[in-house]
Formats: sequence, C-alpha cells, structure tokens
Amino acid sequence: MKWKKQVSTLSAYKPGMTSAQVKEKYGLNKIIKLASNENPFGSSASVQQELANSLNTFALYPDGAATELRRKVADLHNVSPTQLLFGNGSDEIILIISRALLEPGKNTIMATPTFPQYKHNATLEGAESIEIPLLEDGHHDLNGMLEAINESTSIIWLCSPNNPTGTYIPQKDMEAFLEKVPQDILVVIDQAYYEYITEEETSYNGEWFNKYPNACITRTFSKAYGLASFRVGYVMGSVSIIQQLEPVREPFNNNSLGQIAAAIAVDDQKFIESCRVENSKGIKAYAEFCQKNELGMFDSQGNFVLIDVKQDSDVVFEKLLQKGIIVRSGNALGFPGTLRITVGTEEQNIEVMQALTEILGLG
Repeated sequence: MKWKKQVSTLSAYKPGMTSAQVKEKYGLNKIIKLASNENPFGSSASVQQELANSLNTFALYPDGAATELRRKVADLHNVSPTQLLFGNGSDEIILIISRALLEPGKNTIMATPTFPQYKHNATLEGAESIEIPLLEDGHHDLNGMLEAINESTSIIWLCSPNNPTGTYIPQKDMEAFLEKVPQDILVVIDQAYYEYITEEETSYNGEWFNKYPNACITRTFSKAYGLASFRVGYVMGSVSIIQQLEPVREPFNNNSLGQIAAAIAVDDQKFIESCRVENSKGIKAYAEFCQKNELGMFDSQGNFVLIDVKQDSDVVFEKLLQKGIIVRSGNALGFPGTLRITVGTEEQNIEVMQALTEILGLG
C-alpha cells in the first residue's frame, strides 16, 4: 500500500477505559467518570423530552446546511448565518481548517501542552508544527508565538480556556495579539469551554469578525451543553473564511438527531447558566482543597482542574481507578505528576477529594 509517510508517524487516539470496563476489571458497582470533561449534569431536560418525537423517518439524509440550527446559533451570537460552518464535533472543524490551509512547506503555531489534535492534523497534512511552551502559570506565551511567525506560517491555534490547564486568554489580550498577526495568517481561537468562563464578559459577534477578518472561533455542544454523543461543533468567522472552508466539509456531516438536539439545547440558556454556576463552585472547592494541602493547581476557566499531586500521576490514577474514579493522568497530557479531573457534581467532587486525601496521605 502507498500510505502517506506521515501516517506512520502518528498513533490513533486512545480513549480511556469506559465505566463498564472499570466496573468489570475491579469488580465495582459504582463509577465516577471524570476523565473526558463531559457535563456531569447531562443536557437540558427539553432535549430529552422532545428528541424522541422529532424524526418521522430515518431514510432521509440530514439537512446538509443545518438550516434550523444555523439560524438559532446565528441569533445566539449575533452573527450572520453565512458566518457559520458546522462539523461532526469541533474535532472535524479542526480537521477541515487544517486540510484547507496546511501542506508540506507550511507551518502552524500552537502552545504546548495544548489540545493534541492541532499537531495531529498538521502532521497528517505534512506541515511543520511550531510549539511554544506555556508560561509558568499555564497561560499562552503570546509574545513567543508572535516571534515564531515566519513567511511559511499558515495557522495559529489559541486554545482558550486551554486544555489541559484550564487557563484562558482575556479578550483584550486576544485582540492585542490579533493586531500584530499578519492578515494572511488564520488565527483559530478554540473555545470548547467558553460557556464555563466566569472571569469576564466577552463579546464575539459579527462586528468583531469584521474588525478581525483573519480570526475564527470554534465552539462545541459536547461540553456545557452535554451533547457529546451527538458530535456537533461549529466555527464562526468572516463570510470569506467560511466560504473557503465550505468546500472542504463533507456533505451531510451533521446527522439529523444531532442537529435537532443542538437546536433545542440552544433555547435553554438557563440550563447553561446553572451549569456555569455549579462548575464555578466545584472549581472553588478544588482550589481550597489544593491550597489547604499545598498542592499546585492552575486557575481554570474550563470544567476541569489540573492538580499537581507531587507523585507519579500514573500510580495515583491507577489507585483512583481501583476506587471507581476515572480521571486523566497528566503523564499523557504533557504534565507529568498531575491529574486532570473533570469538575463533577458536589457529591462527586467530595468523593474525589476524600479519595485523594487517602491516596496522597494528606491531612
């Protein structure tokens, strides 16, 4: 077979153990899964109530233009429907952007550690990845990223809040950065966890994209909206950017159920606000726990925390598994000695902290 040479350098994504697998392996009855930054409160009740009666047939292709969902998201963000492109999760959006702009001889700039799909897709397209280490406080080194730009740079990725640190880039810093980036370079602002931000009021709308025509923003329904299984993501940008990306998108890439579920979920912003409030309480509880026990933790604006456990994080991860608690070891995320823990319900958070107290010999 004449495989692309880049394929041999990549590994397939390896998801963590499922709840069922952990139950079977350790003989447990109860599992707390806090490894994938899913919403512990599920999704809006209106989605669950209405979804069952929303389809009359499974024989028809979905709406390739995602018309109803497009209209609702455009209204939510005060952008034109022509400024949106939808994907099979924001993962596909990243793939579409990479496929449209990257090739051998070009490069893309990103932080490290950050969401690994930026580099994965760049490698697949034969492009060079320029990785700029995060600052000591877990934030993007924006000056370092600006200095790394050269004539071959095609995309800059900004993950805000960043995965796995949870740190975010304030809008004023984002805009100051954009003012200095050449107009022929696309800046992709990945805001998968945008709905959880509590630190400031941010405003990204049609007018904003007119001011910064080389910037686009990716969002997802997988996190705060609690619709991860439906795989719906989208990108907002100038009309010209969306027009260039549309031919790369596969036809009918969003299934009908996903479109319906996301469109219903958009209408329930009270649910999103309640999740933001509860998530903020959970982050505060973890911050107090870490401060009390002298454990490091980045200031997170996502729905997860990255905690320095000061031990081999793979060992602590395994001990938590034995207690039926699934998290992510920082060894796999570029932060050895840490755990990334999705913020759960109050009850779940208490159980995790109690388990960590026992495992780490705290208190």
